[in-house]
Amino acid sequence: MCGIVGYIGRNEAAPILLEGLRRLEYRGYDSAGLAIHNTEGLKILRSVGKISALASLVNAASPRGTFGLGHTRWATHGRPSENNAHPHQVNGLAVVHNGIIENYAELKARLIQQGRAFASETDTEVIAHLIDLELRSSPTPDLYQAVRRALVHVEGTYAIAVISHAQPDYFVVAKNFSPLIIGLGQGENFVASDIPALLPFTRRVITLKEFEIARIFRDRVELFDLRTGQPISSPPQTVTLSLQSAEKAGHKHFMHKEIFETPRIFTDTFLGRIKREPPQIHFDELSLDPGSINRILIIACGTSYHAGLIGRYYFEEIAGLPTEVEYASEFRYRRSVLLPGDLAIFISQSGETADTLAALKEVRARSLKTLAVCNVMDSSIARAAEQVVYTRAGIEIGVASTKAFIAQVEVLLLLALYLAQERGRLAPSDLASFVDQIYRLPVILERQLAAEEAVRELAARFVRAHDFIYMGRGLNYPIALEGALKLKEISYIHAEGYPAGEMKHGPIALIDEQVPVMALATRGSQLKKIISNLLEAKSRGGIIVGLISRGDSETRSLLDYALEVEDVDEYFQPFVNTVPLQLFAYFVADLKGTDVDQPRNLAKSVTVE
Repeated sequence: MCGIVGYIGRNEAAPILLEGLRRLEYRGYDSAGLAIHNTEGLKILRSVGKISALASLVNAASPRGTFGLGHTRWATHGRPSENNAHPHQVNGLAVVHNGIIENYAELKARLIQQGRAFASETDTEVIAHLIDLELRSSPTPDLYQAVRRALVHVEGTYAIAVISHAQPDYFVVAKNFSPLIIGLGQGENFVASDIPALLPFTRRVITLKEFEIARIFRDRVELFDLRTGQPISSPPQTVTLSLQSAEKAGHKHFMHKEIFETPRIFTDTFLGRIKREPPQIHFDELSLDPGSINRILIIACGTSYHAGLIGRYYFEEIAGLPTEVEYASEFRYRRSVLLPGDLAIFISQSGETADTLAALKEVRARSLKTLAVCNVMDSSIARAAEQVVYTRAGIEIGVASTKAFIAQVEVLLLLALYLAQERGRLAPSDLASFVDQIYRLPVILERQLAAEEAVRELAARFVRAHDFIYMGRGLNYPIALEGALKLKEISYIHAEGYPAGEMKHGPIALIDEQVPVMALATRGSQLKKIISNLLEAKSRGGIIVGLISRGDSETRSLLDYALEVEDVDEYFQPFVNTVPLQLFAYFVADLKGTDVDQPRNLAKSVTVE
């Protein structure tokens, strides 16, 4: 959520900042703004809505300057408005901020008592006033020291960047909890909330860690510990992602492109982690003692939570380990019973999900073993966990997660196989069968994607739907949840997923001729049960759409509409069944004309509660 971009160098800052903000649009935002430093002062431009609205203001004003900050805001304190948009300016300095200042009301009241006037409803403006107070109270004003002293009073999460007209040589950035990355150039330097904003300009980056502060000059970067002021040495890393990986590559939307990357991502995620001769699962990055694990806790939010529900089946049925799955936002505020033999797994695509990170810190404070499953290297969750397994899904721009979800489920399957192998619960022949199916799955996924036209034709029939029910059993129940989530996220059609056996316990009352039902009815141990449930729905007048295994004419005859998927072992159905549901949601949304990659009210990385 929200995005920060900063630049200092030889070139005009405004075009660079706008380009960086465009590459952060996937994070979600409702307003945007720039602060440009020049000899006349700070030029502040802000607007509500898309980056294009801000770009129009910039084109009209033509702000000159080689030094500035940009921001996209997702409202937390105060409604979306120009006054609430960042940057916030106080007496010649400007601040952009991601995160939440938890004690802002107390600080604001104190500042008002001191005669300070506020122009916005935001918590961020408090930071600007605190810094300005520090500057004015010092006989030798220094922006870096003023930011350090101001942040002593701040409780909460932040990634901030601060620019002052009185300080023409550098700007200041600081971080606690929210992500911030410094980009290093030749005679120019950058800062951003995420790597895509930096890719057009540099590949050398420094990822700020908790409680670090930096001065960003044109020719150098100076890092310090925010609390002690001691200098820090942090060697830069080289980003290997290509610029093209952040582009659409000929697809109409990023979401469509990312769904079609699934077969390659599936391969990338298992390479180096499985062997065929002899069959073996191994994670060089892990140092677990599988025999010491008595229970697994999976903690996540949103789509990652659905991946965790699938993981529960894998850990219990393959590895024989009791497993619980928790919403991070609920777990962190409950006195959970944690036991010495527990392994807590935290799943987050971005590695910055606020509730998941807070839950992780709580679990670590109680001395439990922690493992992160993340997509973004060196992210906050990856650093905070004792151990981490990366999903290797690459940059995911579309707000609705697709390929990253597949990679998360795959990692959980591999972890379950690894634990089963190490605990002696998996016969070599069974492991060999799993390994063989893993190697075959990318080709199966390619075939599934090749059938997208059938999905598009089906989607066209339901563009005008107002409600949709998804139902599944066993491993397909979490896929029903995820399918419904995708539809509601990007098409704004109200959709809910249910365990099929629970339909008669209430949800069946919703079904009539206007409420279509998507039944996950692929071959497996519970197919007869799901058929019974879909017949119950059909008898109430529901329009029944079925996801069925290829060639299953018997189930097909019971449906109004059907999508065929490749016939695979039940443990692999989450992969082949997810793809058509993602495509179905995508085509419904595209045909409706909604903003597929940036659906309303949503953000890619939920870095605030």
